[in-house]
Amino acid sequence: EKLSAGQVQNYAWESFAHLTSSLFLFFLIATIIQSGANSVIAGGSLIMNTPFPKMLLPLSSSYLAFRRYLPTLLVYIPIHFLAHRPISLNMLWAVPMGVEAVAFGFGLAMLFGTLQVYFRDVAGFLPYFIRIWLYLSPVIYYVENLPAAFKPYMVLNPLFPLSGAYGEALGGHAPSAGMVLGGAAWAIGACLLGGLVFMSREREFAVRL
Repeated sequence: EKLSAGQVQNYAWESFAHLTSSLFLFFLIATIIQSGANSVIAGGSLIMNTPFPKMLLPLSSSYLAFRRYLPTLLVYIPIHFLAHRPISLNMLWAVPMGVEAVAFGFGLAMLFGTLQVYFRDVAGFLPYFIRIWLYLSPVIYYVENLPAAFKPYMVLNPLFPLSGAYGEALGGHAPSAGMVLGGAAWAIGACLLGGLVFMSREREFAVRL
């Protein structure tokens, strides 16, 4: 069936809105991870000279990454209207999904921040890992466009529930309970793993630095 020019334009704007919002969320998580990975090394002199909770280093870098993310919402707003996306209460679901994304990024920031102290090549490896992760995630494409054989494996990707539910919310649809709970599980799991690894090694930071 041939689409009219108006339908093609609406589809193009909808795709652009999905791409923009998904990329903004992805780069929020990526920035939190990368800045958190460098936070302990960057705060080396502070660690060696001042007693303080070391977890404040990845926490502060995560906060700065979130502050940089906020202006992107102003960029997205006109795109939302140009794409004729609805305005509804379901959009409020984007808030808890954003919180889950930040918590997930913070958990990995603590993990990679610890690893960076012991393995200095982690910071150089991360950009390649994140780029591959981007191509494997439903950020630059819709999950519906994936071959059926790949869809069952998407549950292994934390961005599947996080980005999927966030995109559904901005599209005016309430995300499924599975998406919301899946994102929460990844966020809690990342914080527990990153926090345990970080706290178990933070006493050695001053020696390793």
